[in-house]
Amino acid sequence: MNLDRPLGSVIQGSLSEGLEVRLHPDVSVEDMRVGKFLVVRGVRSDFFCMLTDVSLGTSSNRIIANPPSPDDDFLQAVLAGSGTYGTVNLTPMLMLTREPAFPAFNGKLDGQLPPGASSLGSFQAQTSTEMEMLPVKTIPSHFSQVYDASERDFRAVFGWEDDPRRCNFAIGQPLDMEVPVCIDLNRFVERSNGVFGKSGTGKSFLTRLLLSGIIRKQAAVNLIFDMHSEYGWEAVSEGKNFSTVKGLRQLFPGQVQVYTLDPQSTKRRGVTDAQELYLSYDQIEIEDIRLVGRELNISEASLENANILYGEFGKSWIIQLLGMTNEEIQMFCEEKKGHKGSIMALQRKLLRLDNLKYMRTACPQNYVSQILQSLEAGKHVVIEFGSQSDMLSYMLVTNTITRRIHQAYVRKAEQFLQSKNPSDRPRQLVITIEEAHRFLDPGVVQSTIFGTIAREMRKYFVTLLIVDQRPSGIDNEVMSQIGTRITALLNDEKDIDAIFTGVSGAGNLRTVLAKLDSKQQALILGHAVPMPVVVRTRPYDETFYAEIGDTAWAEMPDADVFAAAEAAKADLGF
Repeated sequence: MNLDRPLGSVIQGSLSEGLEVRLHPDVSVEDMRVGKFLVVRGVRSDFFCMLTDVSLGTSSNRIIANPPSPDDDFLQAVLAGSGTYGTVNLTPMLMLTREPAFPAFNGKLDGQLPPGASSLGSFQAQTSTEMEMLPVKTIPSHFSQVYDASERDFRAVFGWEDDPRRCNFAIGQPLDMEVPVCIDLNRFVERSNGVFGKSGTGKSFLTRLLLSGIIRKQAAVNLIFDMHSEYGWEAVSEGKNFSTVKGLRQLFPGQVQVYTLDPQSTKRRGVTDAQELYLSYDQIEIEDIRLVGRELNISEASLENANILYGEFGKSWIIQLLGMTNEEIQMFCEEKKGHKGSIMALQRKLLRLDNLKYMRTACPQNYVSQILQSLEAGKHVVIEFGSQSDMLSYMLVTNTITRRIHQAYVRKAEQFLQSKNPSDRPRQLVITIEEAHRFLDPGVVQSTIFGTIAREMRKYFVTLLIVDQRPSGIDNEVMSQIGTRITALLNDEKDIDAIFTGVSGAGNLRTVLAKLDSKQQALILGHAVPMPVVVRTRPYDETFYAEIGDTAWAEMPDADVFAAAEAAKADLGF
């Protein structure tokens, strides 16, 4: 790649529709890839752009009507660049205005640059107070030259991982360069975010990358509802050959605590130090039952009668209901004006909860409080479901635990707002959920704590990391509040439309998203990056383990690791 060689000239365009660039004769259209990062050198500003479309053009319809023979290399060469040419469409994302005060090249003071010269040559990226990336509010003039982005350009826009002033994390590289592309984790965790992509595109690997970065950079604490047991200890790698990848507990043994709803399943997978987790009936409220109403086939009439039961028995309403005889239900309905058929149907369907391994009439200790203590101590918590990974269990457990954690955070946030004492500030919490559309679809979003958290943004120091393959199933209001969207390949038009809910200028990015590879590529846009960018995601492999993991623990024998883990649990009172 010759960064000093111009690729083409701007021939037309607009602020709303983007720029059309005609490629120079010596530039092959086959070298242009959708999602590529290019820089347009204007007279006074540099424009950082994304390539959104590639097309072919001819100067005369006669060429189309009578094309040269496939064997006529001479005529094809004569026409190339004059009669036939390639064009690309660019969408400007950011602009940098060169200050006239800077010494110009060749002794000139008009701020213009010679062809191929970088406007960043007179200062280091992200170190000059004169440099400011601005939203694009104009476009370059006719015949402005277009160049491949250099490493310095990428650093100017996306920073670098070791920048002491920012909490940057390298999530991948551009499609055609070996340059890290960083996201700002402090900005990432302060809003709810999403990882999207159809099945098999590596959403879980992307999520592990992000969670590992958050842990290493100490940007927040994580509460991860691990539906398929992929984040805690280890997971199966995708591909024809069987192999496993490390989970967060293996990478950060001293910082990650695993809880399990199915201890037998967890032990069979070789995890020996996971904490058992149980729920009791008195922790379940009517809104939790409403959320799983479809899984339990509970009617609205039964839920209305559940309110009567709750008004009479309080938190023990489920225990009381399951213990009632038909005669007692009859007497209760006559006294409290309930509907016998609806209450009996509710009783039958709630009996399914007795089959769940983690449900208890009463728990010997408050496990939710233990999880909260771990989070307050800066420990990251993974809750594994094992064989209890059906949607009934996943939705019931996540909603019940999250609602109580959120209530505690609301109290702590209100205390902090009153005292203004930094020691009272809650740790930023990121809650990771899978199959997010089941919690956030328009029909139930008002009934779940997750809809509340997504709308509150960072008000109470709690945000979501939602992982989903059907973003079209998520309520539009919630999608509009998603701060950063990391999206792998999607094919469904409704899902693609949902990704760009609330995003201005999304039309040109649709093509970019639709043309991603099915593996290890993602479009990143939103709050944590200065501009949308397509990346080859960072491999989750041994090199990554060495770069990101807790090396002090990695070098210890397994027996010592588990002994240290037991000591850490003892310190927390487990």
